[in-house]
Amino acid sequence: MELDLLRPLYEAEGPVVSVHLDTSRLDHDADKRLEVTWRDLRRELAAQGADEPSLAALDAAVGGSPHVVGPQGESLFAAGGVLLGAFTLSEPPPRNRAVVRPLADPLETVLDLDHQLPYVVVALDREGGDIDAYPAGAFDAATSRTYDGSTLHISRVRGGGPSMASYHRRSVNLWTQNASGVAAEIAEAAQAVGARVVFVGGDPKALGVLRELLTAQKIDAEVVDVPGGRGGDDALAALREAVDARLAEASRRSHEDAMAAYREALAQQAAVHGLPAVADAFAPGNVRTLLLHADRGADPAKWGAGGDPKLIASSPDALGGHGPAFEAPASTLLLRAATLTGATFSELLPGTLADDGAAALLRYTT
Repeated sequence: MELDLLRPLYEAEGPVVSVHLDTSRLDHDADKRLEVTWRDLRRELAAQGADEPSLAALDAAVGGSPHVVGPQGESLFAAGGVLLGAFTLSEPPPRNRAVVRPLADPLETVLDLDHQLPYVVVALDREGGDIDAYPAGAFDAATSRTYDGSTLHISRVRGGGPSMASYHRRSVNLWTQNASGVAAEIAEAAQAVGARVVFVGGDPKALGVLRELLTAQKIDAEVVDVPGGRGGDDALAALREAVDARLAEASRRSHEDAMAAYREALAQQAAVHGLPAVADAFAPGNVRTLLLHADRGADPAKWGAGGDPKLIASSPDALGGHGPAFEAPASTLLLRAATLTGATFSELLPGTLADDGAAALLRYTT
């Protein structure tokens, strides 16, 4: 995944407050439970030295997406009284956690977003389509478009007669015309969010025409047929259920592909693993993709430099005087280095070879 969305977290000076909490709406007591959870975390943060203006900024932000029913989580970041970032997570974090550190600590955020894909959902019929575009990790569509072409002679005539063939031709032409408009809207929506997948549900005949037109649009995304579509609440519910299932499949395939690429790069000496090797690769800006195991329970502390995010060391003396030195968990320093050097991120799947649960694909080999 791209890490540019984390850049604002590293623009603040001074200690950063990072909060990861369960904001699931599973019952009628959810709001009260969230209130109590945040009150306890707020107290912990105050004891850690969090400033009151930053806590007040978080007070106004805590809450997740209250209109979304079911499991979810939230990551919040603040410093100097300013909310630096707020991310709704598709799943609750493993545990509620709040820390004050020299750097933002976005590990839970990145691990969740890494499993989300930007995508487009299309509910189609022979009159047009409804097109919703979702950025990675979003519960709500970034854009919603509706395209409705002419409905004249959309249905084929049932009876015979001399005009029947011409009606059929006009019907097919209109389907093609309407699908052409839908395809253009899909292409624009997919480009806007960088969609990896376009899910299309609806009328099979209109879908066949649309697929040909999408090929001509040269959309850089996989087009997947799913059940459901336009036609009422039941059709839309079936479409959403199918999309959620296919998204999970697409995410699994994406991570399996990433692990295959990592293994191949290791064999070609175009990847390294273990904290010392990854830190050494970051120093000259040679990391193309950072990979971390989700389980960072034994994450060791390392030293970072305020003046150069690429430097990560086991002692402050090894930083060469590049600004003030500070200690932080290795994953925190690695994510800052990856974000500010333009590297991407992928979770290391269980069972993948990587000392210290850390690895990197390299930009170049020496």
